[in-house]
Amino acid sequence: MSMRRIFLQAIVAGESGHGVPLIGTLAGGAGAILLAIGAANDSGALAIVGGIVLAVALTATAFLNHVGVEYDFYRRLEDLEK
Repeated sequence: MSMRRIFLQAIVAGESGHGVPLIGTLAGGAGAILLAIGAANDSGALAIVGGIVLAVALTATAFLNHVGVEYDFYRRLEDLEK
């Protein structure tokens, strides 16, 4: 198994919870770059696609953070209260 694969599995499966929202954050960065390039080149289609990718990625990041991180915290808190 390669070091890169081990590193990525450690990030996603880690207890810190930063691996799951990382996917949406990276997609949002790509959308922001597409939006900036489209706006700078006066390309309306590229700017629109970049804006849509950015909006979907921001929504997905919030959703992934809620489902992937916060649900686990709430489950652990409920287990402690029992």
